[in-house]
Amino acid sequence: MLSYRHAFHAGNHADVLKHFIQVQLHQYMNQKDAAYTYIDTHSGAGVYALDSFQSTKTAEFDTGIGPLWGLTDVPAPLKEYLDLIKGMNPSGKMRYYPGSPYVAEQMAREQDRLRLFELHPADCKILADNFRKLDAHKAEQGERSRGRRVMIDRGDGFDSMKALLPPPSRRALVLIDPPYEVKDDYKRVKEALDDALLRFPSGIYAVWYPVLQRMESRQFADRLKRVPAKEWLNVTLTIQTPTPDGTGLHSSGMFILNPPYTLEPILREVLPYLVRVLGKDAGARFTIEKGTQVTGTALGRSASRTDGAAGMPRQPIGNARRASPLSGKGSLRLPGQVMPREGDEPAAPVKPSRTGTGRPTQDAGRPGAPPRSSAPKTAAPRAPRAPGAPSRAASDAAAPRAPRTGGDRPATPGAPRTGRTRQGGGRG
Repeated sequence: MLSYRHAFHAGNHADVLKHFIQVQLHQYMNQKDAAYTYIDTHSGAGVYALDSFQSTKTAEFDTGIGPLWGLTDVPAPLKEYLDLIKGMNPSGKMRYYPGSPYVAEQMAREQDRLRLFELHPADCKILADNFRKLDAHKAEQGERSRGRRVMIDRGDGFDSMKALLPPPSRRALVLIDPPYEVKDDYKRVKEALDDALLRFPSGIYAVWYPVLQRMESRQFADRLKRVPAKEWLNVTLTIQTPTPDGTGLHSSGMFILNPPYTLEPILREVLPYLVRVLGKDAGARFTIEKGTQVTGTALGRSASRTDGAAGMPRQPIGNARRASPLSGKGSLRLPGQVMPREGDEPAAPVKPSRTGTGRPTQDAGRPGAPPRSSAPKTAAPRAPRAPGAPSRAASDAAAPRAPRTGGDRPATPGAPRTGRTRQGGGRG
């Protein structure tokens, strides 16, 4: 879908959060002399006229840059962002607002490269025209234009980013800012980050996202916390309580992978000020979360919010512990196996005894049967033999044997059995 046009939303509170953070990321990248590549996957038109039909129809700039325009007591980091916008409006009247490509062009140095992608045909043409006019203006002022160091392509930024990573300088700042018109955008952002981190794990990746009532938006930040980045920083800015019907953009966020160590202190200084100036009601607030990569049930993050709530340890997902054969207390067991309960002593295994017929006794292993004694049996003492009396063995040998009766085994081998067999049930 290509119906989204950012001109209707230029300069709103979400742009203030996004472009203020973008300025800080460029400031950090500029601390080293080595060149870096800036990649913008959804560039838009680059520059927006706030007096155009699209901007005046919605007037969303009144929720963002409008209230900030005439203030003089702004924190120093926020002033850097405001000075950039005022440089576009030398007359002092708020007329033009920059998109992320123009912010990058103003903040990046002469040796840095810009790679800009836009899929919408009209916005891509406006973007190219704006940079062409900018180069002409620099030439009139005697400044050196970027020339081939700025490349603008009409294409899918998600797919185009793959060919640029890793960059030749091994330094990159990537801004991912899709319109989220369709649910698939949330999925594609995560897939693009997974692929980008495999190709270039040390890059800085900044993702803007709307905070909406839809399920994809509510789960988005938690899913990004599981991408294989070393560290992450999640920031949200809310200017008012969401409406009951869920319409309108009241909150947005920036999720930064491999964030600069300087960014969090700056955010803690500036965001309370933005809440005070841009907030519409008691629902205005901000949140800051930071942490390391989360995999499985391991937790490597600590979270801090304006309400002082600390991040709680992540619990196993679903029945992960209950279904684990290594947990020791699970539902996985062999048929007939009885799992001991907590606090119970393990019962000793009972070995069933066998009778002379080869069958187990009736009470062997039967619940409720009295336990067998394990004490050794002792023979009764024999009476002393009288002097001169024959021994027991001699008397047994002298005593004649009684003949077998009909129910016993025949004396002659091979003779047929009569009566009942020893195991019973047979007939002669």
